[in-house]
Amino acid sequence: MSPLKIDFVSDVSCPWCAIGLGALEEALTTLKDEVQAELHFQPFELNPQMDPGGQDIGEHLAQKYGSTPEQQRQIRETIRQRGADVGFVFNPEGRGRIWNTFDAHRLLHWAALEGQPGQQHGLKKALLAACHTRSQAMESHDVLLACVADAGMDTVRARAVLASAEFAQDVRERERFFTSHGIHSVPAVIINDRHLISGGQPAAVFEQALRQIAAESAT
Repeated sequence: MSPLKIDFVSDVSCPWCAIGLGALEEALTTLKDEVQAELHFQPFELNPQMDPGGQDIGEHLAQKYGSTPEQQRQIRETIRQRGADVGFVFNPEGRGRIWNTFDAHRLLHWAALEGQPGQQHGLKKALLAACHTRSQAMESHDVLLACVADAGMDTVRARAVLASAEFAQDVRERERFFTSHGIHSVPAVIINDRHLISGGQPAAVFEQALRQIAAESAT
């Protein structure tokens, strides 16, 4: 059985990406005897122009989407419940600020190139927890290095990456590749470079799609 190639295009600052990843993981666990998969995390920035220091998230959401504080509260509760369904804990108070995530994407790219199998996945989960469970500053190199340590990776090498512009061009090229192929919102789950599942779908949606694609691939 050839493993399915799964490109998980997402941003660390996207709560629906945490939900989508949890649902995808749940589906893969359910299908472990039927479907093998190789998971690759690809970069997407919701706010590539975010200034250093970030922005108050309530202010940001009001400016970007026109949402009111009450609408934001309702969405936050929906996200909290959907997270609980897949075992992801969101900070009940929400996040105070939203941050630039480019350095996080550079580290994820480094993890894909130099890490051991599974370490990019572990780093992604550590970054999502730092952002959405602990509401930490995702531009902080100390926060990012703690996530690297949580994933069992080399913090000395990671610090050198962060202190340089290493992998910046690679990440920009990957971002342009996916946006040029029509990816303008995340999470976007691309299977075998052909099949797209958009949004933080429930595990049952991923399970059905993965089973069908695996069956088609086998024939």
